[in-house]
Amino acid sequence: MKKSVAVTALTEAELDRIVEMAWEDRTPFDAIQAQFNLSEQDVIDVMRQQMKPSSWRMWRARVQGRATKHAALSAVNDARFKSNQQRAVTHNKLTKR
Repeated sequence: MKKSVAVTALTEAELDRIVEMAWEDRTPFDAIQAQFNLSEQDVIDVMRQQMKPSSWRMWRARVQGRATKHAALSAVNDARFKSNQQRAVTHNKLTKR
């Protein structure tokens, strides 16, 4: 397997951040590409290299076909998520339901 030039030039901190972003459900591969100039296949190669085989298989099964990891398929139109169950803060006091 031939590694791309972009993957070989990454620092340890950058590799850690890429792995973290790849594990996040709502971070699309496009965001990783914009920040680190790595294609989806490059991210898959980094994950395979940085993780134990069992962890990599678990991650791969989790992201394969997941719409939120692909911006074109995702229904998420903003980067923030707030649960409907989250309580609102008013005048520094939690509101009651």
